[in-house]
Parts: sequence; C-alpha cells; structure tokens
Amino acid sequence: MFREKLKEYVDAKVPIIYINSYDDNAVEKCILEVTRRRKVWEWNQMYGLRSRKDIEKRGYREVKEMLSEDITIEDFLIDGVRNGEFERKVIILKDSTVYLENPKIIALLKNACLSIENGDLDTVFVIISPVLKIPKEIEKYITILQEDYLTEEEIKKEILDFIEENAAGNIYEKVIDKMALAFKGLSALEIETILALAFSRNGELTEEAMDLIIDQKKQLIQKSGILEMISVKESIEDIGGLNVLKEWLRKKAIVMQNMKEAQRFGVELPKGVLIAGLPGCGKSLNAKASAKLFGVPLLKLDMGRLMGKYIGESEQNMRQAIKLAEAIAPCVLWVDELEKAFAGIGGSGGGAEVTTRLFGQFLTWMQEKESAVFVVATANDIMKLPPELMRKGRFDEIFYVKMPEEMEREKIFEIHIKKRRPKDYAAIAVRDLAKKTEGYSGADIEGVVKDAIESAFVNKKSKITTEDIEEAISKTHSLREIMGDSISKLEKEYQERKFKSAS
Repeated sequence: MFREKLKEYVDAKVPIIYINSYDDNAVEKCILEVTRRRKVWEWNQMYGLRSRKDIEKRGYREVKEMLSEDITIEDFLIDGVRNGEFERKVIILKDSTVYLENPKIIALLKNACLSIENGDLDTVFVIISPVLKIPKEIEKYITILQEDYLTEEEIKKEILDFIEENAAGNIYEKVIDKMALAFKGLSALEIETILALAFSRNGELTEEAMDLIIDQKKQLIQKSGILEMISVKESIEDIGGLNVLKEWLRKKAIVMQNMKEAQRFGVELPKGVLIAGLPGCGKSLNAKASAKLFGVPLLKLDMGRLMGKYIGESEQNMRQAIKLAEAIAPCVLWVDELEKAFAGIGGSGGGAEVTTRLFGQFLTWMQEKESAVFVVATANDIMKLPPELMRKGRFDEIFYVKMPEEMEREKIFEIHIKKRRPKDYAAIAVRDLAKKTEGYSGADIEGVVKDAIESAFVNKKSKITTEDIEEAISKTHSLREIMGDSISKLEKEYQERKFKSAS
C-alpha cells in the first residue's frame, strides 16, 4: 500500500510528500523504485547535496558529483529553483525538520510549491523524518505518508529467510506462526536483530525468543510517546461481582484466542466494550483483567499525549496511535475516562476543533475496524459522552457498573482479605461486614481492609479480626455518602438508556 501510494503521489506531482518514518534506507529504496526516469537528488546535513542514484552505486563518500558538501539547504533551494536545476527531479530532504521553523526556508519552499502548482516547475519534494512538523504556510502543499508495518506473511518470510541464511534447523510451523504474530508492529531491521540475538543465545530459534519480542515491543511503545504499555497482574478472578460482564468477556476471549478458526466459521472479530459507571467500582480493573484473560498486551491511550503544537500534529498522532495498536494486534487498547478525553467536542476555538476532529477519527476507526484491537473504554459520567459514541456498531456492548450488591461486597471482602491475610479469613464474618457496607464501592472496601490491616500491625496484633475491619468501616465515608444525589442520577440515566448491567 505504501509503495502504491508513493508512486501515485509522485506521478500526480504532489509538491511535498512528507514521509513520517525513521527507516530512511527502506524509504529511499522505495523512492528509487517508483521514480522511473526522474533523477533523484538528496540533501542532508552531513553530505550536502548528492545524486541519490550515484550514492546507491558508489556510496556517499565516493560521490563527487555536481555540488559541494558545504552547500546549505537555503542556497540549495534558491539555486535549484532559480537555475532550473530541479526540473523533472525528486528532491529528498533529510535532517530538514529543524529548518521548518525557519521563516526563510518556509518561504523558499512555498515559492517552489507555487511554481509547481502553476506548472512552471516539474519537481516533487520528499521530506523523510520521524518527527512531524507542518508549518501553516505550506500546509496545503503537503501530503503526509506513513510507511506500512509488515504484514504477517511478510514477517513469516523474514523469519524463513533468516532460518535459511543461518542454517537454524527445522522449526515447527506453529512456532513460526506464533512468532510472526508476536512480531507484528516491528520493522524488518528489528525483527532481524531479535532473531539474531535469540539465535546467538541458544544456537536455535525457540519460543524463548518471545520474551525478546515483548521487550522490543515495550520499547517501541515507549519510543512512540503516544501509547503506554501496561504490565498486568490482575486477573478476572480478582474482580468481585460483575458476573454478567465477566462472562461476556470470557466468551470474547475464546474468539480472540482462536481468531483464525472463528473467522473461518463466520464470527466477526470483537470491536470492544464501553464500561460506564461510578468511580471505584471496577472499571479499570476490568480493562486490565481482560488483557490477561485474552493473553494479549494492554496498551493505554492517553488523549493528552496526542495533542501537538503544530498544525495537523494531533491528528497525525491519533493516526499513528491507531496504526501502532493495529500493528501490535492482537491487543487490548484501554481508553480511560472517555468523557474527559473528548471534552469540548463541538465547541468553538482551536482546542475544541482539534478535539472534535480527533473524536471523528476515533469514531470512524471504531466503526470500520477490522483488526484484532479490542477497545476497552471506561467512563464515569455517561451524560457527558456524545450520543454518536453509543450508536450500534461502535462497541459490541455497553455495560454499566453500579454500586456492589451485598453478595458482591461479600466477595470483594473475600478477595482483599485473602490477598493480604489469607490465614485470618476463616475467622472473619464477611457476611456481617457486607451488610454494614451498603453504599460502599469496591475501592471503599479495599481501603477499609487495608486500613484494618495497617491498624492491626501498628498495634502489634498477630492477626486481623472482624472487629478491626468494623472499626475501619466506622471511620470511612462511603462513596454514596460523598456523592449523594449524583449516584442516583447516574444510575437512573444508565437504566433509561437501556445499558446492560455488569452484575
């Protein structure tokens, strides 16, 4: 797809193609393949201006053609346009993003683009950079293009080529399939590096290479600066109550863990779930537990990280986040506090307009998504969410999490006591505690148990008792006490909108 789009843009004489990529070599190779009879020049900070095709033949240092290494990008742009040197050429600009803050360079590029637009100049500029900077003055002349991630079949070929080149022996096809799926989202160079490292460690390729792949993916996420990879310890058994939601997730897990068989049977890949409800009642815990249940990485999307200072940067960050999540798929993408993420939609002003565009991108993606990215969106106040988000087809299901019932509170007490003081649990009257905590959230109950254990330790007790926990309850204000009427309004809203109860 990347190659076809690049060829299409070059043939259409798009003035500036901005390729958002760090893999210069792969991009340059593709440019040379699609430019046909056009000459390709390259300007970079270290070597100045060179003929790219001569570089391919003899390397940077041996090329002594045409212009000096000392030429500046400013001189290069002035002379190239004035003397007609750019005619029927593709000009690759590297190390140039720092200059896109320079008004004179921006003006020179704009004049060149005007000449291209008027038909006076037959040139295409290609900027290659992992950093996206789009000055307002030349925004309309720029088309952004992002390099595609390798497909599963392309990754398989990389693995098989490595096995053949390094005589790595026979490897089970299932292991290769598993590795190919795990490698999704990594570049050919990263894949080759991990394979070489795994092979040098063990003298063969085994499933142990999976640990290296996970580490590399964590780095990929960290370097993107947009998504965050969350380490997951919580399991579905750590959730007290919410049995309807948990059973629904278990069914989705079967599909996610057997995707190929499910698709052959005619089952569509799950899109995701919106979990709305009161704070402290297990929404975030469900997001984490679902990733562990599915056996896939958990990525967290922070909308604040998407916001950029340059025109189009926020939208590009959203595209990159989506593309990265899809490349790493299967995975769970967690969008926390959804109502805050898209606050200001439909308002006036620059910030609100950007948020509205981001919301539109997100909605379109959710509607058309075909990848194995399972979105878990959580929200506290459903009344602040745009109605378009809850239209059928965005999420597979919308659940609301209400205050835990008595039996659920009993289970929550059991989980938190057994987690911290398993030997004391048998002697504690959890049923009585559940009766005394009407209006308490799951987080309230966890806090009560933690306070009781701390108090027992400080008072040099050998164990905790029912009385210790009852004392902690007496000192705690429940969520219902604190939020009062707000809880009743929210619960009424969830019921009126026919959301499915998670319990």
